[in-house]
Amino acid sequence: MWTALQIRDTPSSSPSAKTRQGALENLRLALASRLLPDFLLERSLTLADALEKCLKKGRGEEQALAAAVLGLLCVQLGPGPKSEELFHGLQPLLVSVLSDGTASPSARLHCASALGLGCYVAAADVQDLVSCLTCLEGVFSRSCGAGGSPAPASLHGLFCATLQAWALLLTICPSTHLSHILDRQLPRLLQLLSSETVNLRIAAGETIALLFELARDLEEDLIYEDMDALFSALRTLATDSNKHRAKADRRRQRSTFRAVLHFVEGGECEEETVRFGLEVLYVDSWARRRIYAAFKAVLGSGMHHHLQNNELLRDIFGLGPVLVLDATALKACKISRFEKHLCNAAAFKARTKARSRVRDKRADIL
Repeated sequence: MWTALQIRDTPSSSPSAKTRQGALENLRLALASRLLPDFLLERSLTLADALEKCLKKGRGEEQALAAAVLGLLCVQLGPGPKSEELFHGLQPLLVSVLSDGTASPSARLHCASALGLGCYVAAADVQDLVSCLTCLEGVFSRSCGAGGSPAPASLHGLFCATLQAWALLLTICPSTHLSHILDRQLPRLLQLLSSETVNLRIAAGETIALLFELARDLEEDLIYEDMDALFSALRTLATDSNKHRAKADRRRQRSTFRAVLHFVEGGECEEETVRFGLEVLYVDSWARRRIYAAFKAVLGSGMHHHLQNNELLRDIFGLGPVLVLDATALKACKISRFEKHLCNAAAFKARTKARSRVRDKRADIL
């Protein structure tokens, strides 16, 4: 708590940029790892004023940290008048930095993420949502320069973050806008599949799957006019074996695009399981994947703590009220160290037997 009290006065008042950046970083870490809504409610105006000055007068890393803190403040405060006021007050500055071609790519990247997350949590007006979608769309649409020449590699991270923030807002976009977005953006996303950066290719592929998922909710027998080209591009990436790419990148890309191709061809989304405390979260759609990834990106290692205690996240993922368990109940639910040892020993024995059969030279291996 002392860290937060110290930071309240330092981000905008200190003459040293290094001191302000240190204060913002401490605040970012504190907000990601703890839940402090009551403390922040009393100081929201002070924090908003400090962040405004950092975004307006700061440069590079200071602007990036201020944008990251703004996103975390929206997550902490949740939907309501305070977060709406905070977001509306700083939204123009986020848009200004994001649209400024002379600003640091890192600052623009974090402003894009904060704009998407802040709008997702705090914007109550559809017009604000459409405005943010248009702004984000305008940035990643410039992923190819004039005449189709590729954009500088230094901007690929920005395009990736902007595309992911745009995709997050699609999950709450009114159905009346989706069909127009699908027709307009699918060709551009198809173009991004040939990007030199693996993260941008993966972001484009996941966004394509999300668009198909949202569109199929409106029209079950959705058919895109250039499906052959789409399938061809997805299959190529799902089986990519180019040696000039890192092995880890190839593995991650193939895994992602196998799932995307399976879903676009008419299959189901692969389910992921997230365990935290005594609870389990099932991520069983592309929309939930994008939402979970957006919050995980800003909360980092504090994601499990917020899933357990933050009412905003529990409401978004349908986890119900916060569980309140006393020490006795927690002890009863925990597996003893001896029981855990027995389980591990049994699993090890079974695994050794299975592997021994395959390693035996006398075994018939077909």
